[in-house]
Amino acid sequence: MDKKYCQVIGIASGKGGVGKTTVSVNLAVALQDAGHQVMLFDADLSLANAQIALGCRSPYNMSHFMSGEKSLEDIVVTTRQGVKLVPGASGLQDMAALSELQAARIVQAFSSLEADLDFLIVDMAAGIAPVVMAFMAACSRRFVVVRDDPSSIADAYGTIKVLIQDHHLDEIYLVPNAVNSEREGFELYQRINQVCARFLNQPVKYLGSIENDELILQALKKYKSVMEFAPGSAGARDFRRLAATTEHLPPLAQAAGGLQFFVERLVQAPA
Repeated sequence: MDKKYCQVIGIASGKGGVGKTTVSVNLAVALQDAGHQVMLFDADLSLANAQIALGCRSPYNMSHFMSGEKSLEDIVVTTRQGVKLVPGASGLQDMAALSELQAARIVQAFSSLEADLDFLIVDMAAGIAPVVMAFMAACSRRFVVVRDDPSSIADAYGTIKVLIQDHHLDEIYLVPNAVNSEREGFELYQRINQVCARFLNQPVKYLGSIENDELILQALKKYKSVMEFAPGSAGARDFRRLAATTEHLPPLAQAAGGLQFFVERLVQAPA
């Protein structure tokens, strides 16, 4: 039986500290809670922390895969939330400077996984390193997390510019994080989108905003998603809304060109 079609979403940010991993983890849990089969790949290969945010211990990580000690299947763990996690490495300098060829080896290895998945969420390292761009190009959609401060906005625009001009990628969505209201988040999106449309000749799309909620940070300190820690909070509401928007995005049944995660599932997917 053919494996089901899997939507692959890369989540990036121009700079660190804007909540990219928080968005990745909570979106993954919200999609899982909605009845989907979800895998989260912590693609920050030197400072990985998704397993901490999920309260999960993993005996092996990507460094064991890259060394040949373990297969990709061997290092996957299932978290208590039901999300399948591919742990990144932490504190290993060699993993911070992987080549594009090594990134391609990782992408190809995902095709050997037997799990039937609806979503693969790829939590990128911050910035525009070649390995980050290689992973982003291998995804079918790209979410860029941004906060409403000048450096985050400038770095998000820089990331989008590289994705569009250097890698000719589309399906780029903005996720304003820690904003005071949904309206403020949409206005931030509009400002960035106007610049993209004017100077890059390609608009970006709006996915949804995450309002500033202290309970999201408190949940992280308890090694939980905000849906577990405070299901009635504004943060949990926003991540459920983000998940609902994500699951209703139309399937992309054609590979965008180049190396793709689960490329054979894309090829087999119905048009």
